[in-house]
Amino acid sequence: MPLLIVENIERVYGEDSQRVAALRGVSFAATAGEFIALKGPSGCGKSTLLHLVGGMDKPTRGTILLDGMNLDQLEEDDLVSVRRRRIGFVFQFFNLLPTLSVIENVALPMLLDGATEKQARDRAAGLLERVGIGKRAHHFPAALSGGEMQRAAVARAVINQPALLLADEPTGNLDSANGSHVMEVLEELNRDLSVTVILATHSEEAARYAKRVISMRDGMIEFDRSESLLHEKLLKPV
Repeated sequence: MPLLIVENIERVYGEDSQRVAALRGVSFAATAGEFIALKGPSGCGKSTLLHLVGGMDKPTRGTILLDGMNLDQLEEDDLVSVRRRRIGFVFQFFNLLPTLSVIENVALPMLLDGATEKQARDRAAGLLERVGIGKRAHHFPAALSGGEMQRAAVARAVINQPALLLADEPTGNLDSANGSHVMEVLEELNRDLSVTVILATHSEEAARYAKRVISMRDGMIEFDRSESLLHEKLLKPV
């Protein structure tokens, strides 16, 4: 069974004359260890889809299954637990807490999940070395470059060893060199940790790191470049 099944998802905002359909019947599946890029112009529904898959929003219609769990049917406490333990998030604007050091930022999700301070800091230190900014562990975010902040954000996203990593325009605020460094980190984590990565991006350069590209337009999937027979069978209407 795939790690993730998204089936006939719709997301509508507003009512009557103000009604806007952000997603219109989106379906796809992702297996463990895949690296998928969601591509398309602004407003096509990429970020909305990531928010739904990440359990930060609920679909108007359709089903999202993660590890066999229907995210739409989970109680809020259970959904928080799934987001904390099974899903990692990387955003365009880093979202590091300015009053915490880099290592404290990275360790925070593990501490919130009940780990000891030593356990969390040891794992955070190892991840910071892995993403190439171990020497910046005790600096505050304001002292880091944009690329370094994004690498810290990636380390924070995977500290609880999630099955799924969602990255929303992670290179959008970076120059090409720093963007490439961040994408190399995501590629390495996908390969070495077998974490499934779903990346929303406008960037052709970033999308080249993915093994599969899903192109979106007007809230629908335009094409899926590596759609498999298994995928088709799973989502075939009955």
